[in-house]
Amino acid sequence: MPFGLTNAPASKEEHAEHLKLILELLKKEELYAKFSKCDFWLSKVQFLGHVIDSEGIHVDPAKIESIKDWASPKTPTEIRQFLEAAFQLLKQKLCSAPILALPEGSENFVVYCDASRKGLGAVLMQREKVIAYASRQLKIHEKNYTTHDLELGAIVFALKM
Repeated sequence: MPFGLTNAPASKEEHAEHLKLILELLKKEELYAKFSKCDFWLSKVQFLGHVIDSEGIHVDPAKIESIKDWASPKTPTEIRQFLEAAFQLLKQKLCSAPILALPEGSENFVVYCDASRKGLGAVLMQREKVIAYASRQLKIHEKNYTTHDLELGAIVFALKM
């Protein structure tokens, strides 16, 4: 089973049939995918600083590469300077970014999306905890869209994120 998903089809043929059903459902609801922006049967996906592959979910090695290359401090002065720099960096990151929960497994995800006359927004949640969110202002031409089109735009925006 790819990515260790419990409800996912086990073979490429089953995936293809499942994909066909999903695309037919989307077409029936007049929602269309742009295939030039779609990728199927990937062996690895990078998402929110993590890598998802057949072995599970891992921290993206590129995100921790610089930390692994840090030289170990030797003297008390170097240790103090290192800790002060690390604390300042941690403080900056915590103050500038929202606190998000890490995903637990690969089940029970819910995506909420909404639109207003000002912008589009989406939240990815799992077990009532916020995993990720995104929002953006409407582009000038989007301000003329109908409510239905804005809501659809919010869904597309959420799926792209």
